[in-house]
Amino acid sequence: MGDTAVPVMWGGNLAETLAFYQVLGYKVTYEQTKPYAYGSVERNGYGLDFYCDARDTRSVADIDAGCLVRVDEVAPLHKQFSAALRAHLGRIPVKGVPRISRFRAGQTRFTVTDPGGNSVTYLQRDEPDFEYGGSRELQGLQRVLDNARILRFSKEDDEAARKTLESGLRRFAATASVLDKAHALAELTELAVAMGNPERATELRSEIAGLELSDAERAEIAEHLQIAADLEQWLADAE
Repeated sequence: MGDTAVPVMWGGNLAETLAFYQVLGYKVTYEQTKPYAYGSVERNGYGLDFYCDARDTRSVADIDAGCLVRVDEVAPLHKQFSAALRAHLGRIPVKGVPRISRFRAGQTRFTVTDPGGNSVTYLQRDEPDFEYGGSRELQGLQRVLDNARILRFSKEDDEAARKTLESGLRRFAATASVLDKAHALAELTELAVAMGNPERATELRSEIAGLELSDAERAEIAEHLQIAADLEQWLADAE
């Protein structure tokens, strides 16, 4: 049998932390309260441990800890976790603590932040290597789109992705194809929804509607815009 590493994160209110992971389908395998709080959970053959000393005066705001969990498929796991949290809390927690990050087709990771502030990122085992700055095989606005995808998927930095896309649209306004511009605007639409700016999302949809696209291209962009519509529905379930 090979060696096994088990991440040990901040326990916070241990009972609350363990109960949260039980909601996600983990099994509590160990729990103690004295002389210090320590607990363990297990799921699908791996474990997460939590520790908190009585002298530890940190709050959730002080915690910047977490770990990666490599899984075979992230999409069904995100769906399962979202449903479990909605059933338990009556909503999907997308802000504050605890919370779960959003997910869209093609994404290879998502993050769950537990009641103690620990962030567990579930990462698809065969996630490709990212070439930050956009793939060198792409040029112009297509490379900008690729870079924004990385910022959105891997770094979960919506603001950086938004700035990258808006800057790219200005920079390549004269050279980019209409279809690439439409894809950039569709990405910005999804970001506007995610960042709680429905007015901006409406403006972007109107801008896309005014572009000269072929029927096939408009159908392609409609599929891209469906991502924003799906996100709106997921966020509605979170309220």
